[in-house]
Amino acid sequence: MNNRTSGELKVGLLGLGVVGSEVASHLFRYVDSIERKFGTRVEIKKILVRDLSKPRGETIPDSLITTNPEEVLRSPELDVIVEVMGGEQPAATYLSDALISGKHVITANKEVMAKFGPSLLELANRNKVRLLFEASVGGAIPIIGNLSSDLIANKVSSIRGIINGTSNYILTRMSEDHAEFGKALEEAQQQGYAETDPTNDIEGTDAVYKLSIMSALAFHTAVNPDDVYCEGITQLQTQDFRYADELGYAIKSLGIASLNGSSIQARVHPVLLPKGHMLAKVDGVYNAIEIAGDLCGQVLFHGRGAGKEPTASAVLGDLFEIMRTRNLSGLQNETPDNDLGLAIKSIDDLESKYYLRLNVSDQSGVLGQIAMILGEENISLAEVLQKDTNLLARTAEIVITTHPALEIALQRSLNRISKLGVVHEVSSLLRIED
Repeated sequence: MNNRTSGELKVGLLGLGVVGSEVASHLFRYVDSIERKFGTRVEIKKILVRDLSKPRGETIPDSLITTNPEEVLRSPELDVIVEVMGGEQPAATYLSDALISGKHVITANKEVMAKFGPSLLELANRNKVRLLFEASVGGAIPIIGNLSSDLIANKVSSIRGIINGTSNYILTRMSEDHAEFGKALEEAQQQGYAETDPTNDIEGTDAVYKLSIMSALAFHTAVNPDDVYCEGITQLQTQDFRYADELGYAIKSLGIASLNGSSIQARVHPVLLPKGHMLAKVDGVYNAIEIAGDLCGQVLFHGRGAGKEPTASAVLGDLFEIMRTRNLSGLQNETPDNDLGLAIKSIDDLESKYYLRLNVSDQSGVLGQIAMILGEENISLAEVLQKDTNLLARTAEIVITTHPALEIALQRSLNRISKLGVVHEVSSLLRIED
């Protein structure tokens, strides 16, 4: 069967930054080969930018550039709007306007899709157009298509993933080269892996948006980013990596969503993973996402999760999907819904094993006091290490791992432990994933 379509596909581009320039460059460079392959000639007709004076290169004619969004969103000749400008606003409004105008929309905007995805997908269905967003999660990793199509027959029980390349690069440098956090972040910025303002990456916000999008598709329930528990990586210190290694673990920042009966638990935070775990071996700027389903078992997707080329690859893949299917009738967007009535479970209800690092007085009986408080909350010790004794200050570091316990019980324990006169600081708390 020949799936090629005929004619033209006219595109409006919102944004001409790093990703937008890569998308435009590819379409200009390969316009003839794309037409031969798909039977459709793709033409960029308008490009929205913020600053007309910025140099654009010779491949992009000045006649295509505009600062007026109406020239793109309201143009009757355009078939598809591609949004790569980023940020919540005005992008969300532009996407809504484009859908209402009857245009197909492709977006790489994780913040917009995390916050407004369900309503935008419903709007697209009402206007009989497509809204595709593969590039919003995982760069070149085709996770959105797999969750909404290839794995749709599965009852997904969990998602676990390294979904932010910046934080993973920093953690890799801290682990392998014993770099301090600030130094590793500076190197990430020098390499172009981190923004000038890296807050969304290092505080976990970027990963929260991506996890919200995947969870909505996997569990058929809209997941508000505000309901996802989030911790960043800024509190991690080099000794945590050293002690984790001694205990047989690697430290990774994961996005985790799991189905627990009639509720979902969604969280982003650093964890200790056994060194042999597949995700523990994912280093640098690479991403990896593990899906567990009742039919497929555990499936791992691995690849470049950020950067202009991987993101452009996903955007162009969505564009070619529209080219391939636009003449087919009855196509609907996969719309996350609340029909299952799944609640979002609090982090307090999490049952996990834990890693604790405490700075304490170097004297007898300290561990006994700590263990007694933990025992009163039904938390049992798995391993204990005494490290880095400071003879002058008469302090030491104690590292404790626990057997599975409730988060709320552990937090109560730490509140009491921190008030002990022999405990100078609860320096680190990390959850352990198997």
